[in-house]
Amino acid sequence: MNRFKGRPARGLPGELPKGETVLWQGAPSWRSLARRAFRIRGVAAYFGLLVAWRVAAPLVNGHTIGFAAASGLSGLMLGAAASALFCAFAWLMTRTTVYTVTNRRVVITYGMALPKSVNLPYPRIEAADLALHEEGTGDIALKLPAATRLSYLLLWPHVRSGAQGRAQPVLRCIAEPERVATLLANALSAVLPEAERAVTTRPAVQAPAAQTLADADLIQARAA
Repeated sequence: MNRFKGRPARGLPGELPKGETVLWQGAPSWRSLARRAFRIRGVAAYFGLLVAWRVAAPLVNGHTIGFAAASGLSGLMLGAAASALFCAFAWLMTRTTVYTVTNRRVVITYGMALPKSVNLPYPRIEAADLALHEEGTGDIALKLPAATRLSYLLLWPHVRSGAQGRAQPVLRCIAEPERVATLLANALSAVLPEAERAVTTRPAVQAPAAQTLADADLIQARAA
């Protein structure tokens, strides 16, 4: 993980070395990120129940309908403000995040106040798992060797908890995930000619938002 110095190329900690080319660049969908990372639906449901309680409780205690409506309105405004704040954070994260796939590595560039980058050379990637979401986006999680240690908190939300609690970098909520996953698998095979690759195509996940990433493994690329 590196901090930027000077004016780097877009999405990269520096200029590309000779012989390295960018195959794909993208960023999370802010709507999907708000739903998956910030659980915006759960937040809305919580404040919906809060508003219902703030309306029902005064009525049960004998207050007027106007008093109950005013109480519910205050809860509604609080819920709207919280939802808007989470959506704003998701939008800012997508504006300051760039995922880059080159012919040699994957780079995750992120950070609203202090831009940072995570360089993941292909020889350090043991496998890549793709999870599809019902809104058309997907996550590509990168499995690293056990000796590789990354900070979950510093990398969030571009991370998931893998085996034994190890942090796994994730290209999160990206558009056209199947195309990017196939491109990444081909790039891995080119760098690791002895890699064993298995690609399985599955329909988009139709399960609720709480579905885990492990439910739709699409790509595996492992070194021999």
